[in-house]
Amino acid sequence: MATVVLVGVQWGDEGKGKATDFLAAKADFIVRYQGGNNAGHTVVVGDEEFRLHVIPSGILHKDKTCIIGNGVVIDPAVLVAEIRGLEQRGVQMARLFISERAHLILPYHRLWDAVEEERKGKGKIGTTRRGIGPAYSDKAARTGIRMVDLVNKEVFRGLLRENVDCKNAYFERVYGAERVSFAEILSAYEEYADILGKYVTDTALMLHRAIAAGKNVLLEGAQGTLLDIDHGTYPFVTSSTPTAGGACLGAGIGPRAIDTVIGIAKAYTTRVGEGPFPTELHDELGKEIRDKGREFGTTTGRPRRCGWFDAVIARYAARINGLDYLCVTKLDVLTGIPRLRICRGYRWGGEELEGFPASLDCLSACEPVYEDLPGWDEALGEVRRLEDLPVQARRYLERIAELSGVPVLLVGVGTRREQTIVCRDVF
Repeated sequence: MATVVLVGVQWGDEGKGKATDFLAAKADFIVRYQGGNNAGHTVVVGDEEFRLHVIPSGILHKDKTCIIGNGVVIDPAVLVAEIRGLEQRGVQMARLFISERAHLILPYHRLWDAVEEERKGKGKIGTTRRGIGPAYSDKAARTGIRMVDLVNKEVFRGLLRENVDCKNAYFERVYGAERVSFAEILSAYEEYADILGKYVTDTALMLHRAIAAGKNVLLEGAQGTLLDIDHGTYPFVTSSTPTAGGACLGAGIGPRAIDTVIGIAKAYTTRVGEGPFPTELHDELGKEIRDKGREFGTTTGRPRRCGWFDAVIARYAARINGLDYLCVTKLDVLTGIPRLRICRGYRWGGEELEGFPASLDCLSACEPVYEDLPGWDEALGEVRRLEDLPVQARRYLERIAELSGVPVLLVGVGTRREQTIVCRDVF
């Protein structure tokens, strides 16, 4: 048995969906433990591409139990559409379960998200405007509405009335925005309750029993370490805890249940939205990597900013998450680039920093300290063994492991499930 956590090492979009799908083959339970439909996972199975937004990537395996944990915020409209879309493609939902403690995203959260971003103007965070942050704000303020409330229509009606009245007063007086309709929200969400009610249960108890019975459990986050509300590049972060500690909170299990933590990192670095990015490439090479790597958001379609691999970030993520292994994705995208660069440190004020700075002023002023490695020209899509990689590619991976302080577990050499090199086994 093993309980394994998958976390993003960078700013999200590292390929966690493919890694989860690949490792799910040997797992019994796959759990999404935080985030909302502001981050998606793209998984390619055979000739089919699946874009998942809330449902765990393991749903594409027929015999797996998939759980949306209490740490996730759920937009029922998005979830219902995702369920129906997958069912139309032959994916079975009988083994999907939703935590009764998961909080809801409501229309007033999306409006709140949009008007607040507009108010900030040039200082905007760059949210997806899907209501994720406001839903977590209500959760922290103890005014949120949970799945267990949604399926009790009388309780839901009362809670919704209180929230709509409060939010409408806020929208009118602070933002001069239009009111949201209590009747319209109630009608729509009562329909969602009828559809989703059969999936809602005490998922933390399910997981406790599964772990006690010796089942293999895989927990996946939605974003990366540098988007963590505590340890990320605040305030340009998400509103939850995608780091390994968040897996316990967002799934309802104790820290002693975790056996292994795997960090997912691209062979380069990407970032969506605002905020400092020390190794960002502002030239044609950055655009080339973006196009070749199809670096556009699964959920939003936004282009991702691209840059060199940052070992400072990788070391920081290893420490924050307690990484046991590293999964390096999209190595194939770097084929054909004659000179590859890895940032091994930051220089600021004439000195090289030991850690990753909390101050964004400092981070913005940091100068990356690079070391150069030779590239390779061979295509990697058909390689299945580490020893069959070009020697330059192997050296690149070795240097990433050395600078990160974490051994490599998996290497992605293409988008398809089978385009994965296995260096070790965790289940």
